[in-house]
Amino acid sequence: MNDAIQPDALRPDASRLDAISIHRAIVTLDTHIDIPWPTGPDPFHDGTRRVDLPKMIRGGLSAACFVAYVPQMTRTPATEDAAYGRALAMLDQISRMQYTASAIRVRTASTADAIEAAKRDGVLAIVPCVENGFAVGADLSRIAQFRARGAIYMTLTHNGHNALADSCNPRRDLGDRASEHGGLSTLGRAAVAALNRAGMLVDVAHTSRDTMVQAAEASRSPIVSTHSCVSALCDHSRNMTDWQLDVIRDVKGVVQITAVSAFLKANAKPDEVTVADFADHIDHAVKRIGIDHVGISSDFDGGGGFSDWHDAGENPNITIELARRGYDRGALEKLWAGNFLRVMRVAERLAA
Repeated sequence: MNDAIQPDALRPDASRLDAISIHRAIVTLDTHIDIPWPTGPDPFHDGTRRVDLPKMIRGGLSAACFVAYVPQMTRTPATEDAAYGRALAMLDQISRMQYTASAIRVRTASTADAIEAAKRDGVLAIVPCVENGFAVGADLSRIAQFRARGAIYMTLTHNGHNALADSCNPRRDLGDRASEHGGLSTLGRAAVAALNRAGMLVDVAHTSRDTMVQAAEASRSPIVSTHSCVSALCDHSRNMTDWQLDVIRDVKGVVQITAVSAFLKANAKPDEVTVADFADHIDHAVKRIGIDHVGISSDFDGGGGFSDWHDAGENPNITIELARRGYDRGALEKLWAGNFLRVMRVAERLAA
């Protein structure tokens, strides 16, 4: 464990009430949340989704990365064009959340400074993102269009290989072999460069291990995994091995530990997984690669959620458990947003 963190001793400022106070005071950023598509509940009302704006307020969530997710399909120009159209439409829907008439104050934030400014102003920050480079097809100019609509990162793959890279979960039903490109394709390497030029982060969640390593080598800015856990505690294809965590650290990136029960505890139902299991993955990653390279995400409405972190309204439960283990305010600031904002700033600076 990092010397600054003492899991065996609860610090005086880390009681339950103090933990909640810290949670409300710091910037809290959930880096991966899905949205309903094409239609769904009104985000301004406390409804059936795990994340809506009232739940963000109740759970003290300052900022949320909402993703324009496109599922992998058989690759043809027509399906890639359709995926691109869907991604643009979803990004537009995410941005429209700030214009809906409501007593809730909300704005789109596409830079680290804007996320922090929203917190200071008492405004919820909506952060657009793209999941699955399938939407790029063979046209890398689409990446600049994603950024123009506010997207701060793009996940290179989802389940199934695409034209950019190999996924950690090949789709046999789509004819995928175990490996198609051996990691990044030539087009994928160019896509990483295009993401760098646009100031967008390269997200390696869902990629194969070869893709992840090659993306780390190719990217001028630190890579991120916006929603993964650690293989040492749960052997799952979506999780990071210790040597992958080392790569994240070596390129000054961040792994965002996520709330998907299958990634946290093998063969466990969501109602048997707890914040303690989640915090165990945080602990392992921090011990392995340091507090500066670990963060928090939920993958809510995309598979995330368990017994005592069921929705965004229960976000303080994570802070309370981490504080109980000895994480002080500075560490909590880094885990909840600081580390991710740091890599965002690197990407923004390199693009500029």
